[in-house]
Amino acid sequence: MYRMLVYLKPYRLAITVALCLTFVELAVELLQPLLIAKVIDDGILQKDLSVVLKWGGIMVGISLLAFLSGITNSFFASHTSQSFAFDVRKDLFTKIQSFSFANLQKFDTATLITRMTNDVTQLQNTVFMSLRIAMRAPMLIVFGMIMALLVNVKLAMMLIVTIPFLILFLLFVMTRARSLFQSVQKKLDMVNGVMRENLSGMRLIKAFVRGAHETKRFFHANEELKNKTITSLRLIELTMPVLLLLMNGSIIAILWFGSMDVSAGHVQVGEVVAVFNYTTRITGALGVFSWIIMHFSRAKASSDRVVDVLDTDIDLVESSINKTIKNAEGSITFSHVDFNYPGTSAKVLQDISFSIQPGEIVAILGATGSGKTSLFQLIPRLYDVSHGHVQVDGFDVKDRKLDELRKQIGYVPQEALLFTGTIKDNIRWGKQDATMEEIIEAAKVAQIHGTIEKLPLQYDTIIGQKGVNLSGGQKQRISIARAIIRNPKILLLDDSTSALDLRTEASILKALKDYTCTTLIITSKIYTAMATDTILLMEDGKLLASGSHDDLLHSSPFYQKVYDTQFAKRGTSSWQHG
Repeated sequence: MYRMLVYLKPYRLAITVALCLTFVELAVELLQPLLIAKVIDDGILQKDLSVVLKWGGIMVGISLLAFLSGITNSFFASHTSQSFAFDVRKDLFTKIQSFSFANLQKFDTATLITRMTNDVTQLQNTVFMSLRIAMRAPMLIVFGMIMALLVNVKLAMMLIVTIPFLILFLLFVMTRARSLFQSVQKKLDMVNGVMRENLSGMRLIKAFVRGAHETKRFFHANEELKNKTITSLRLIELTMPVLLLLMNGSIIAILWFGSMDVSAGHVQVGEVVAVFNYTTRITGALGVFSWIIMHFSRAKASSDRVVDVLDTDIDLVESSINKTIKNAEGSITFSHVDFNYPGTSAKVLQDISFSIQPGEIVAILGATGSGKTSLFQLIPRLYDVSHGHVQVDGFDVKDRKLDELRKQIGYVPQEALLFTGTIKDNIRWGKQDATMEEIIEAAKVAQIHGTIEKLPLQYDTIIGQKGVNLSGGQKQRISIARAIIRNPKILLLDDSTSALDLRTEASILKALKDYTCTTLIITSKIYTAMATDTILLMEDGKLLASGSHDDLLHSSPFYQKVYDTQFAKRGTSSWQHG
């Protein structure tokens, strides 16, 4: 929780005003029992109506003051809590944007969504509650006991003896509740994860008639969340009966001994009423504590989860060298590169060495799991190599500014991911200041311009979530246009033409030859490889051979076998993306 307090510093003035107004409300609440005692002893018992009207009027006046203070306090508390949540969400999102792929592997997508929404909202509500209610409750207990002692020490002692036991009990409940609510948030992550998978894969679920199975899976996750929440709330609800039992015992004792002292003439009726009033108000404040405990326990659990993200160390950091390339050309060199994913020991790439000249078009072929995509991800430094060097334009990628390096590269992933918006917006996503002419030109190179022209709204056509209203080939071509519009020096196509027919794919490759960029294509099609300058043949994370189509056809038995298989139109299931 202390880590979150930093976010409240900019709102110190609003917090101070809110707390001052809380003190006004508290002062009114503490004065009222004394005024009631005054009305009883000097007015009602003495049958003096003027005293009743006088002190009654004062009570109405200060009650109105407390009401106005409460309204104003709510405004400042709301402003502080909303601004606090905005700042935390902003920093969370910025932090996640800076995550490397290795960092993202630590946090599931569903848990990141929950932490940015539910957990931050929990903290926001706690800040509001603290400024509006939670701060007043403990002060009312403390000052209520002091005022009760000032009125009558003997009667107040019956209250004083009880309070410490209640506070110890509440601290125990808060500690236990925190761990329970941490479990609740984890169960919520699971529910969000199942929901996200189902909403994303609804077409597949319906096609395979797996609705009943997924309903059971959601029911199981939802039931676990319900049961854990019930367990947590049951503990919180236990506090109220215990509080009422002890406090009502104190009230009975005060009334019993108070009536005896009144009969004996040792105290006035107003004193007993005042102590009774303070006791009931303290009882109410302690009752609020069960609610406060629940919120603070959940806030502590949420705070730990938010801080876990904010304090994550980014494993990909900028080098102190930070080489800047003024005239990038797009050459790529791998020197004895080994690579294994963080947290694993199995080598995905082993002793990979090759060089690609600026402007070359290179095909990478390999069976599933041969390391093709892993090799791609090392070029824009999405991961760091375990051993060896990856150089772009003669400089190690570790010595380059990340933003500068990645702006030089156009990347089309194996899964074409589009964003909700227009086709124009999705293509311009690769270059924010692109003109309409540049957008059309990129679409023409990607062989999607003709298709877009046939749509009713053309480039202003709205794309559904993840491009749900487009075919696989259309999504791939829009993704290619988005990468091309950057005018990259290096273009990486990660099996991003798999949904295209051979003629369309050939047209794209032909158009790319007019661009001054180095192009690497992961493909399983010999037809595609034949149209490139160089082919890299991979198997089990190793580079088996490299060369032109003709060279490999004469020198590589493995390549010959693949060539014969595809041209004989037999199965090629093992040659898919890896």
